[in-house]
Amino acid sequence: MIQLYYHPSPNPAKVALYLEESNTPYEIVVTDTRKGDQHQPEFRAINPNGKTPALVDGDIKVFDSTAIMLYLGEKIGQFMPPATPAAHAEMYSWLMLVATGIGPYCGQAVHFKHFAPEPKAYAVNRYDFEAWRHWLLVEERLSRQPYMLKDYGIVDMSVWGWARVIPRVLGEGAWDKLPNVKRLLDEINAKPAAQKVEAFATQFSFKTVVDEDARRILFPSNERLKA
Repeated sequence: MIQLYYHPSPNPAKVALYLEESNTPYEIVVTDTRKGDQHQPEFRAINPNGKTPALVDGDIKVFDSTAIMLYLGEKIGQFMPPATPAAHAEMYSWLMLVATGIGPYCGQAVHFKHFAPEPKAYAVNRYDFEAWRHWLLVEERLSRQPYMLKDYGIVDMSVWGWARVIPRVLGEGAWDKLPNVKRLLDEINAKPAAQKVEAFATQFSFKTVVDEDARRILFPSNERLKA
Protein backbone atom coordinates (compact mmCIF):
# COMPACT_ATOMS: atom_id res chain seq x y z
CA MET A 1 0.00 0.00 0.00
CA ILE A 2 1.12 3.55 -0.73
CA GLN A 3 2.51 5.39 2.28
CA LEU A 4 2.16 9.19 2.36
CA TYR A 5 4.45 10.99 4.78
CA TYR A 6 2.18 13.77 5.84
CA HIS A 7 2.00 17.05 7.67
CA PRO A 8 -1.18 19.22 7.40
CA SER A 9 0.39 21.93 5.25
CA PRO A 10 -0.32 22.90 1.63
CA ASN A 11 1.96 20.55 -0.29
CA PRO A 12 1.09 17.32 1.55
CA ALA A 13 -2.61 18.27 1.46
CA LYS A 14 -2.76 18.42 -2.32
CA VAL A 15 -1.23 14.95 -2.61
CA ALA A 16 -3.71 13.55 -0.08
CA LEU A 17 -6.53 15.18 -2.05
CA TYR A 18 -5.41 13.39 -5.22
CA LEU A 19 -5.31 10.04 -3.43
CA GLU A 20 -8.76 10.61 -1.96
CA GLU A 21 -10.28 11.83 -5.21
CA SER A 22 -8.89 8.85 -7.11
CA ASN A 23 -10.04 6.37 -4.43
CA THR A 24 -6.49 5.06 -4.12
CA PRO A 25 -5.74 3.07 -0.95
CA TYR A 26 -2.98 4.65 1.09
CA GLU A 27 -1.65 5.01 4.61
CA ILE A 28 -0.83 8.26 6.37
CA VAL A 29 2.56 8.31 8.05
CA VAL A 30 2.51 11.23 10.49
CA THR A 31 5.55 13.44 9.91
CA ASP A 32 5.40 16.29 12.40
CA THR A 33 7.66 19.00 11.00
CA ARG A 34 7.38 21.10 14.17
CA LYS A 35 8.87 18.22 16.12
CA GLY A 36 11.63 17.55 13.59
CA ASP A 37 10.39 14.24 12.14
CA GLN A 38 11.53 15.43 8.70
CA HIS A 39 15.14 15.43 9.88
CA GLN A 40 15.18 11.87 11.16
CA PRO A 41 17.43 9.42 9.25
CA GLU A 42 14.51 7.18 8.26
CA PHE A 43 12.72 10.10 6.64
CA ARG A 44 15.87 11.49 5.01
CA ALA A 45 16.34 8.06 3.42
CA ILE A 46 13.10 8.74 1.53
CA ASN A 47 13.50 12.48 1.02
CA PRO A 48 17.07 13.72 1.41
CA ASN A 49 15.72 17.27 1.19
CA GLY A 50 13.98 16.86 4.54
CA LYS A 51 10.57 18.25 3.61
CA THR A 52 7.04 16.87 3.45
CA PRO A 53 5.43 15.25 1.62
CA ALA A 54 7.19 12.09 0.59
CA LEU A 55 5.66 8.94 -0.80
CA VAL A 56 6.62 5.28 -0.80
CA ASP A 57 4.94 2.92 -3.26
CA GLY A 58 6.45 -0.50 -2.80
CA ASP A 59 10.09 -0.16 -3.82
CA ILE A 60 9.50 3.30 -5.31
CA LYS A 61 10.28 6.46 -3.35
CA VAL A 62 9.13 9.89 -4.54
CA PHE A 63 9.69 13.29 -2.96
CA ASP A 64 8.60 16.84 -3.84
CA SER A 65 4.86 17.33 -4.05
CA THR A 66 4.78 18.16 -7.77
CA ALA A 67 6.85 15.10 -8.62
CA ILE A 68 4.46 13.02 -6.49
CA MET A 69 1.40 14.48 -8.22
CA LEU A 70 2.84 13.69 -11.64
CA TYR A 71 3.88 10.20 -10.53
CA LEU A 72 0.41 9.43 -9.23
CA GLY A 73 -1.32 10.98 -12.20
CA GLU A 74 0.73 8.92 -14.64
CA LYS A 75 0.42 5.72 -12.62
CA ILE A 76 -3.28 5.94 -11.75
CA GLY A 77 -4.37 7.75 -14.90
CA GLN A 78 -7.01 9.94 -13.32
CA PHE A 79 -7.39 13.74 -13.29
CA MET A 80 -4.84 14.11 -16.06
CA PRO A 81 -5.28 15.99 -19.34
CA PRO A 82 -5.34 14.16 -22.69
CA ALA A 83 -2.06 12.46 -23.54
CA THR A 84 -1.09 14.98 -26.21
CA PRO A 85 1.99 17.21 -26.28
CA ALA A 86 -0.14 20.37 -26.26
CA ALA A 87 -2.29 19.31 -23.28
CA HIS A 88 0.70 18.16 -21.27
CA ALA A 89 2.68 21.31 -22.07
CA GLU A 90 -0.19 23.34 -20.60
CA MET A 91 -0.36 21.11 -17.53
CA TYR A 92 3.38 21.26 -16.91
CA SER A 93 3.42 25.04 -17.27
CA TRP A 94 0.73 25.68 -14.66
CA LEU A 95 1.95 22.95 -12.31
CA MET A 96 5.40 24.52 -12.33
CA LEU A 97 3.95 27.98 -11.72
CA VAL A 98 2.45 26.59 -8.52
CA ALA A 99 5.65 24.72 -7.66
CA THR A 100 8.19 27.46 -8.37
CA GLY A 101 6.08 30.58 -7.86
CA ILE A 102 3.06 30.27 -5.62
CA GLY A 103 4.54 27.81 -3.14
CA PRO A 104 7.92 29.45 -2.53
CA TYR A 105 6.71 33.05 -2.52
CA CYS A 106 3.71 32.30 -0.31
CA GLY A 107 5.97 30.40 2.06
CA GLN A 108 8.42 33.27 2.28
CA ALA A 109 5.62 35.81 2.66
CA VAL A 110 4.28 33.88 5.64
CA HIS A 111 7.76 33.56 7.12
CA PHE A 112 8.60 37.24 6.96
CA LYS A 113 5.13 38.47 7.95
CA HIS A 114 4.61 36.12 10.88
CA PHE A 115 7.95 34.76 12.07
CA ALA A 116 10.97 36.83 11.06
CA PRO A 117 12.41 39.43 13.44
CA GLU A 118 12.69 43.10 12.55
CA PRO A 119 13.85 44.74 10.36
CA LYS A 120 11.82 42.97 7.70
CA ALA A 121 9.92 45.63 5.72
CA TYR A 122 11.93 45.07 2.54
CA ALA A 123 11.45 41.28 2.62
CA VAL A 124 7.74 41.53 3.45
CA ASN A 125 7.23 43.92 0.55
CA ARG A 126 9.09 41.71 -1.91
CA TYR A 127 7.46 38.42 -1.04
CA ASP A 128 3.98 39.89 -0.63
CA PHE A 129 4.32 41.51 -4.07
CA GLU A 130 5.46 38.28 -5.70
CA ALA A 131 2.81 36.17 -3.96
CA TRP A 132 0.13 38.58 -5.20
CA ARG A 133 1.63 38.60 -8.70
CA HIS A 134 1.45 34.83 -8.99
CA TRP A 135 -2.03 34.55 -7.51
CA LEU A 136 -3.32 37.20 -9.90
CA LEU A 137 -2.09 35.06 -12.81
CA VAL A 138 -4.19 32.20 -11.47
CA GLU A 139 -7.14 34.55 -10.91
CA GLU A 140 -6.98 35.77 -14.49
CA ARG A 141 -6.87 32.19 -15.75
CA LEU A 142 -9.88 31.20 -13.66
CA SER A 143 -11.82 34.28 -14.74
CA ARG A 144 -11.93 32.77 -18.25
CA GLN A 145 -12.65 29.13 -17.46
CA PRO A 146 -13.92 26.99 -14.56
CA TYR A 147 -10.66 25.10 -14.01
CA MET A 148 -6.97 25.62 -14.61
CA LEU A 149 -7.09 23.23 -17.56
CA LYS A 150 -10.14 22.11 -19.52
CA ASP A 151 -11.34 19.76 -16.78
CA TYR A 152 -10.84 19.45 -13.03
CA GLY A 153 -7.51 17.79 -12.37
CA ILE A 154 -4.14 17.79 -10.69
CA VAL A 155 -3.42 21.46 -11.36
CA ASP A 156 -6.61 22.48 -9.54
CA MET A 157 -5.68 20.21 -6.64
CA SER A 158 -2.27 21.86 -6.48
CA VAL A 159 -3.85 25.32 -6.49
CA TRP A 160 -6.29 24.20 -3.77
CA GLY A 161 -3.46 23.19 -1.45
CA TRP A 162 -2.17 26.76 -1.33
CA ALA A 163 -5.48 28.61 -1.80
CA ARG A 164 -6.57 27.27 1.58
CA VAL A 165 -4.00 29.53 3.28
CA ILE A 166 -4.43 32.70 1.20
CA PRO A 167 -5.83 34.78 4.11
CA ARG A 168 -2.72 34.00 6.17
CA VAL A 169 -0.44 34.75 3.21
CA LEU A 170 -2.11 37.85 1.74
CA GLY A 171 -4.48 39.06 4.47
CA GLU A 172 -8.15 38.64 5.26
CA GLY A 173 -9.28 40.96 2.45
CA ALA A 174 -7.49 39.00 -0.27
CA TRP A 175 -10.62 37.29 -1.56
CA ASP A 176 -11.97 40.64 -2.78
CA LYS A 177 -9.27 40.58 -5.46
CA LEU A 178 -9.34 36.82 -6.04
CA PRO A 179 -13.04 35.92 -6.45
CA ASN A 180 -12.43 33.17 -8.99
CA VAL A 181 -9.72 31.55 -6.91
CA LYS A 182 -12.23 31.61 -4.04
CA ARG A 183 -14.87 30.05 -6.30
CA LEU A 184 -12.53 27.15 -7.10
CA LEU A 185 -11.53 26.80 -3.45
CA ASP A 186 -15.15 26.66 -2.33
CA GLU A 187 -16.02 24.10 -4.99
CA ILE A 188 -13.19 21.79 -3.97
CA ASN A 189 -13.80 22.36 -0.25
CA ALA A 190 -17.35 21.05 -0.75
CA LYS A 191 -16.02 17.70 -1.97
CA PRO A 192 -15.99 14.84 0.56
CA ALA A 193 -12.39 14.12 -0.41
CA ALA A 194 -11.25 17.62 0.59
CA GLN A 195 -13.21 17.49 3.83
CA LYS A 196 -11.54 14.20 4.73
CA VAL A 197 -8.11 15.70 4.07
CA GLU A 198 -8.87 18.76 6.19
CA ALA A 199 -9.89 16.48 9.04
CA PHE A 200 -6.42 14.92 9.16
CA ALA A 201 -5.19 17.95 11.12
CA THR A 202 -7.23 16.84 14.12
CA GLN A 203 -7.58 13.13 13.34
CA PHE A 204 -3.83 12.71 13.78
CA SER A 205 -1.62 14.27 16.43
CA PHE A 206 0.44 17.25 15.22
CA LYS A 207 2.16 19.94 17.21
CA THR A 208 0.18 23.15 16.72
CA VAL A 209 2.38 25.76 18.38
CA VAL A 210 5.54 27.33 17.00
CA ASP A 211 7.60 27.59 20.17
CA GLU A 212 11.36 28.01 20.42
CA ASP A 213 12.01 24.33 19.77
CA ALA A 214 9.82 24.44 16.66
CA ARG A 215 11.51 27.63 15.43
CA ARG A 216 14.91 25.99 15.80
CA ILE A 217 13.69 23.00 13.78
CA LEU A 218 11.80 24.94 11.12
CA PHE A 219 14.33 27.73 10.65
CA PRO A 220 17.75 26.12 11.15
CA SER A 221 19.52 28.96 9.32
CA ASN A 222 18.85 31.17 12.35
CA GLU A 223 21.28 29.06 14.36
CA ARG A 224 24.14 30.61 12.38
CA LEU A 225 23.17 34.03 13.75
CA LYS A 226 23.85 32.79 17.28
CA ALA A 227 27.39 31.71 16.52
